[in-house]
Amino acid sequence: MRHPSSLNRRRFLLSLGAGLAGGAVLAACARAGLGSSEAASCLVYVGSYGPADQENIVLYRLTPATGALTRVIGAKGGASPSFLTADGRHRFLYAVNEVDNYQGTPNGGVSAFAIDSTTGGLTLLNQQASGGTIPCYISLDAAGRHALVANYGSGSVAALPIGPGGQLQAATSIDQHQGHGPHKNQANARAHCLLPAPGGRHFFAVDLGNDTVYGYTLEAATGKLLGHPEPAFKAKPGAGPRILTFHPSKPLAYLINELDSTMTALAYDARQGTLTEIQTVPTLPPSFTEWNACADVHVSPNGRFLYGSNRGHNSLVVFAIDEKSGRLTLLEHVMLPGKTPRSFAFEPSGRVVLVAHQQSNTIVTYFADANTGRLTPTGISVELPAPVCLQVYPDFLRG
Repeated sequence: MRHPSSLNRRRFLLSLGAGLAGGAVLAACARAGLGSSEAASCLVYVGSYGPADQENIVLYRLTPATGALTRVIGAKGGASPSFLTADGRHRFLYAVNEVDNYQGTPNGGVSAFAIDSTTGGLTLLNQQASGGTIPCYISLDAAGRHALVANYGSGSVAALPIGPGGQLQAATSIDQHQGHGPHKNQANARAHCLLPAPGGRHFFAVDLGNDTVYGYTLEAATGKLLGHPEPAFKAKPGAGPRILTFHPSKPLAYLINELDSTMTALAYDARQGTLTEIQTVPTLPPSFTEWNACADVHVSPNGRFLYGSNRGHNSLVVFAIDEKSGRLTLLEHVMLPGKTPRSFAFEPSGRVVLVAHQQSNTIVTYFADANTGRLTPTGISVELPAPVCLQVYPDFLRG
């Protein structure tokens, strides 16, 4: 699949008036169900492995009609601010610092920032130890009162209370996972994801090292993570489950497995807090036999399609989701113009998909067809060092 050369915003707008390029983009917009003035702009915070002495958290504004990304402001996020999340009112942003030595202790770090409502700039509020080494994922509970962290290096998960001013407090709960798997990358537990399920009652931690998804509840008064008596789901040995995502409107979840390059569809029982396998399918075409490691997974906002990223094959795999059963049918593999698609994301309307290439140091955008799920490149590309996390929000800036 050919990819047009990168265009910056000015060249893109000029190309619209030039005729052929503009016609191609407008046709792609039409196929995506996108008018030229539809959909408000969005904000995209990018976490990265960029140098700690440089601006390694960067804010962009996304224009959905064109897929254009315009840099707004950058901030120094400390060492390896690789995963980010913001509170529901967009007052605070939280980042893990993916290291194994925090202030001389065997921990990673978690940083809290205040968001300037006019500029989007970040001011550091405070930092805390992450409750384990090499933290790689952070989310918040529905009330925004606890930060939930997965520590890949130590295989532990932690809950850190958040004060009324956005500051992080020391971890009130740390749960150490045990066990290992048959793959060489599964010598010990490797917590890779911790997130709330829809409704906020249950929380799920995905452990790549022991092929397990753990269920928890969170005791609001004490900030303690209470583990369910039994694991919520056990993946195939050696699968290496990495990230879990939930369907926006149905009792379904999807689990991307890093080590054996598969995707698992799951039925979610919200009362019991359990996950039951519906189907597991490969993320790669049969002809590809080289190294690959899956990374990110998302359901389209309209709930009709599922996407996963392949590092090695350097593609996005696209599945149709059966409305009744939740089963997956392969639609296409979208070959990407860069290496190591560590993260990708939809903007809220579902019309644009952003893809971060960690090793190629670029972010590119695609139009997503709401009816077919297929992706069309916009021709837009921006450069920044080692982007590894994309978080997209409505444009809340007042300036």
